[in-house]
Amino acid sequence: MNVLEISGVEKKYPGVVANQDVSLQVRQASIHAIIGENGAGKSTLMKILYGLIKPDAGSIRAFGNEVNLKSPQDAIALGIGMVHQHFKLADNATVLENVILGSEPTRFGFLVKYDEAREKLKEISKNYGLEIDPDESLANLGVGERQRVEIAKVLFRGAKILILDEPTAVLVPQEVAELFANLRELVKKGLTILFISHKLDEVLSIADDITIMRRGKTVASRKPSNTSKKELAELMVGGELPKPKVGAAKISSSSILNIKEASYSRLDKREILNKVNLELHGGEILGLAGVEGNGQSELVELIMGLIQPSSGSVEILGMNVASHLTKDIRNAGVAYIPQDRQRDGLLMTAPLWENRILGHQFNSPMAKSIWVNKSAAVEGSKSIVAEFDVRTPGISVLASALSGGNQQKFIVGRELSGDPKIIVAAQPTRGVDVGAQAIIWDHLVQARSKGAGILLVSADLEELFSLSDRIAVIYNGSIVSILNPRETSPEQLGLAMTGASKS
Repeated sequence: MNVLEISGVEKKYPGVVANQDVSLQVRQASIHAIIGENGAGKSTLMKILYGLIKPDAGSIRAFGNEVNLKSPQDAIALGIGMVHQHFKLADNATVLENVILGSEPTRFGFLVKYDEAREKLKEISKNYGLEIDPDESLANLGVGERQRVEIAKVLFRGAKILILDEPTAVLVPQEVAELFANLRELVKKGLTILFISHKLDEVLSIADDITIMRRGKTVASRKPSNTSKKELAELMVGGELPKPKVGAAKISSSSILNIKEASYSRLDKREILNKVNLELHGGEILGLAGVEGNGQSELVELIMGLIQPSSGSVEILGMNVASHLTKDIRNAGVAYIPQDRQRDGLLMTAPLWENRILGHQFNSPMAKSIWVNKSAAVEGSKSIVAEFDVRTPGISVLASALSGGNQQKFIVGRELSGDPKIIVAAQPTRGVDVGAQAIIWDHLVQARSKGAGILLVSADLEELFSLSDRIAVIYNGSIVSILNPRETSPEQLGLAMTGASKS
């Protein structure tokens, strides 16, 4: 029995066809994966299913009836819930308060029935194997536990169809295994899951059915038992994937980034980094692995001069970071790919050619004396679009008009221009498809072969193992291990990331 049927759905924006004649059928009590390149239309389709945007054409049938979803409230009332990639939770509240927020059961219209809500949440947790404590403070929970809270939120509202957007993006292998166990339990209880992911190994291991999208259309359907990772990737991109040539590293003996006993505390005296020691050499890719929230973001900000150490030192290309501006660090030849592309990497309301200038506005060719060189910015943008396959109608469109993955490709292209000496790459392929990932990997390897030192901060273990010459593990603000990726298993790395194994 099909619980969801989508037929001929279309959505167009000025200059962009986001969805064109999209059709698929989703069986009840199944995990249905939807995969595709960045800009393939997956996010648009999910937003249509969740009532965030209205399609221009086509029909949607849910639970046997044709539906017209005008808002997320309509979707929730129908039994469709969505767990977003970026969690929407409040750290200063309990699990129970987060789960019921906006859907509080009340008495007399204003008294919240906390006891009733608590019992309902405990029942949901028990029935679906979520293992969450209603009275625990969210601030004390890890990433995997927070995700279970997000799932509990949609179940609390009566969801029968769950949309999961990149649910494993920030999880270590052990947490992925726990999540998949939870998902299988949900399916056993009759729920249906739409699983959006770029990780094809995971799709093959968890999905019952797979739909492939390309350039706004549904182009194929497969069963995991009769396909392969290679075929899925080629269906996504419409041809063979480029094969990055990693090769042997030629690592210089001298360090170009030297962090000594660096600590950092917030204004509230909470220590985030504790006596970090780390060296990066030219011609080396140094991976930095850690569960999010263990200090890697602050370490990157320390290196880029965005915050100052409370003790210890950071030297980059011979400069003491504490006595230089971020502008000086950038001008010395340091490229920076931030982990939050929209907050720190782009001006979302500016055209692409203006975004090409960011971080390079003081250097030739983007600067001509005291003036911005628009013609150089335009030509540079065209080169990035061509070289990194950025899907855009033109370089004058706003950055906000691009899909997240295409925004990422533009940032990476901008930062790798000009042969930087050091590349600080924080989550460089988060949210991009396998084709874009291969392109970005190839360019990082090329930069290493030219002598650049690369600090690769990533939650993608495949990326860390594929590219890194060494992997440093950060846990609770300290470097707890330096591992050789050729002598370490993903499980061992995952244990180190969660503090279970220190060396």
